[in-house]
Amino acid sequence: MKVFHSPSSLLHSPSTYFRRGRTIPHLEQVGRYHILKAAAERGGHDLQTAESYGQEPILRVHSQRYLQFLSEAWARRDEIEPGLEHVLPSHFARPQMMRYPSGMIGRVGFHMADTSTPILETTFAAILASADVAVNAAEEAVSAGYAYGLCRPPGHHASAESAGGFCFVNNSGVAAAHIQQRIGGRVGIIDVDVHHGNGTQSIFYQRDDIVTVSIHADPSTFMPYYAGYEDEVGEGAGAGFNLNLPLEHRSGDAVYLKSIDHAIEFCASRGVEALVVALGLDASEHDPNGALSVTTQGFRAAGRRLGATKWPTAIIQEGGYLSDILGENLIAFLGGFEESRISRDDKA
Repeated sequence: MKVFHSPSSLLHSPSTYFRRGRTIPHLEQVGRYHILKAAAERGGHDLQTAESYGQEPILRVHSQRYLQFLSEAWARRDEIEPGLEHVLPSHFARPQMMRYPSGMIGRVGFHMADTSTPILETTFAAILASADVAVNAAEEAVSAGYAYGLCRPPGHHASAESAGGFCFVNNSGVAAAHIQQRIGGRVGIIDVDVHHGNGTQSIFYQRDDIVTVSIHADPSTFMPYYAGYEDEVGEGAGAGFNLNLPLEHRSGDAVYLKSIDHAIEFCASRGVEALVVALGLDASEHDPNGALSVTTQGFRAAGRRLGATKWPTAIIQEGGYLSDILGENLIAFLGGFEESRISRDDKA
């Protein structure tokens, strides 16, 4: 399998964040990139450095003013307070607050959903590189059937105009929109991260050309709290094209795999012609930020199920944090996917 990555992923390097009243070590560390890249190499995959596609693919799912904000936030940080080490909000726009402010301190609160997603000096370069990885994987999926994008920073909590949950640009959404633009048909996104893909859902909630499915831990007491429930099915043209499958906490392989089967059936029933897998490995039983109990063999089985589909597929890295098993879980998923896809192609 071709694996796309970018060394520029290392340019975003947050050290701590404010969580539940305490400052703690940041979970989204550069070590994730090193571990996942080394695992892809051990798995025998073909590593490729991603080429740049510019900002056009990002602007299919994000607004121009949001991308401009991300690009200039660091340079304008002194407007907030001189000498800041990172850009984070101190105020947050609520739904009834609709005016777009001219000052940077207000724009930070408008475009950033939490205190876990700081903008540093070289963060924007990492954001663009991560999106490029997603587009390269999408392009390869269209031309060759499947590929994996080692995206960092991750993306599925980013909405059209908001960063949050360690995410700035919605890489899975960018990949899906790129594939849709290339093939002209309907594209499915199956998000298997332990957290609900709230940003992805928000971007496509009123569209029927991108089908969105999220398999995640019950959000009633788990991030993102305010979205990810079964009755969220889409609106307008998108009604019936969004599916949430919240799982009881500590659910293991059997429930997880049954939900993946359901997700595949849902996408098939909506007539998708290509697929994006938002691959969160934080559903692992060993993940420090997880709430599910999926084993390494469970990830291999998940890869087999998704690899057995007929659709061109871009696998886009989302969560999955530092643990002794992180790399092995990636090897298991990609190995299971490729085994199943090759077996299917041989039979065909």
